[in-house]
Amino acid sequence: MKIITFIKNWMLPIAMAVGAASYYIYVSIPALDATHEVVLKAISYVQPTLLFCMLFVSFCRMGIRELKPRAWMLKLLAIQVVSFVAMGLLVVWMPEMPSRVVVESAMICMICPTATAAAVVTTRLHGNANVVVSYTCLINLAVSLVVPAMVPFLHESATPGMTFEISFLLILAKVFPLLIMPLVVAWLVRHLFPRFHAFILRQPNLAFNLWAVSLSLAIGVSVKALVHSEESLWNMVGIAIASFLCCLLQFVLGRLIGRKHGEPVAGTQSLGQKNTVFAIWMGYTFLNPVTALAGGFYSLWHNLVNSWQLWRVRK
Repeated sequence: MKIITFIKNWMLPIAMAVGAASYYIYVSIPALDATHEVVLKAISYVQPTLLFCMLFVSFCRMGIRELKPRAWMLKLLAIQVVSFVAMGLLVVWMPEMPSRVVVESAMICMICPTATAAAVVTTRLHGNANVVVSYTCLINLAVSLVVPAMVPFLHESATPGMTFEISFLLILAKVFPLLIMPLVVAWLVRHLFPRFHAFILRQPNLAFNLWAVSLSLAIGVSVKALVHSEESLWNMVGIAIASFLCCLLQFVLGRLIGRKHGEPVAGTQSLGQKNTVFAIWMGYTFLNPVTALAGGFYSLWHNLVNSWQLWRVRK
């Protein structure tokens, strides 16, 4: 029983350690070399499926009326959008700056939308998950508009033909299945399959356990990206520091704003916990591919912060 309790209490650090260790063990077995591409492709399907299920379980516990946005969320949106645009303009005005890749990495960390798992962590921290889900919808909409508008000015040669419409549709296709569809399915289950809906409600740890598995996969993918990166050590250190500072800044600002409006936990998680899989994809798709490392580093930082917060709640 002590072992089970220990695992439950330290689920996040254990999941992170398992993800990193699994990658190194897997690549060290020569007999499995031929399976690398197949496994990577399988993970690309398993990860979004886990996120879908996790958000579906969260939506089953809340009604659509409870997801109405709050006026104070505009402050969170302003922090993300204004910082992204300001750094983007800096890159446009100074395209040859030596630390450009670090600035672009910070841009990704600031504009990256809230993680779908943020509602799960908010619940564990005794916060208002409805607020987090509502803000997740808002920031994804904002990202769908702001990023396509900014990208053509940042990398015209790297993204030929990347018009606003194409960028908008790419991002929409990325976020719609994992944000809107779980809400629709949860609503249908609530009204058409009440027994199954009741069964879901009787599983209080289901969403958190799904997140632990998803986190292990995300850490494994992040470790792979870091190991195979050919970027200079100086830039990697710069990206790591930039992602850490962005993470710390957003957790602090989110708590300050949320506390002022009676939602300290929701504000913290809404602004601080990011969809790092989306951040990695955004770096590869729209900016310098090296900036995708920022998503990997941010994944480490925000999960360490979450582990610390969960430890504090237990104490």
